[in-house]
Amino acid sequence: MSEKERIALRDDERQPCEIWTRVMGYHRPVSSFNIGKKSEASERKYFREEPHDALPQIQHPHVPLAESRRP
Repeated sequence: MSEKERIALRDDERQPCEIWTRVMGYHRPVSSFNIGKKSEASERKYFREEPHDALPQIQHPHVPLAESRRP
C-alpha cells in the first residue's frame, strides 16, 4: 500500500477492536479476563502451522504413495 492509498482516521472515527481467544475449549473476549488470565494470555507463544500440502511426503514402506495420502 502506498502512502497515497493509506487511509488515515481521526481518533473520533476509530472504534475499539475486540480480541477473542480460545480458553478451555471456549472462545471468550480477552476484555472479560481477570488480571491473572490477562497475564497468562500475554505470555502465550503463537505459532503458524504449515498447511498439510507443504509438509514433505513420507513413503510408508508397505503402502504405495498414492494410497497413503489422505483425502
